[in-house]
Amino acid sequence: MSTLRNSFSQGFLGRAFAVLSAANAAAAAVEGRRRPKDRDLKTLGIDPADFPRV
Repeated sequence: MSTLRNSFSQGFLGRAFAVLSAANAAAAAVEGRRRPKDRDLKTLGIDPADFPRV
């Protein structure tokens, strides 16, 4: 069963879930006039140092 979990978390569905979660967290932070976490920005492919200029 752990092999199935590992393949899910490292596969397409796991990556898609991570990207959607990061996008949701980043959008909520921006709506709340806060800076998104660096981890979420990196997951979305955004350099955290460049975020203020975006």
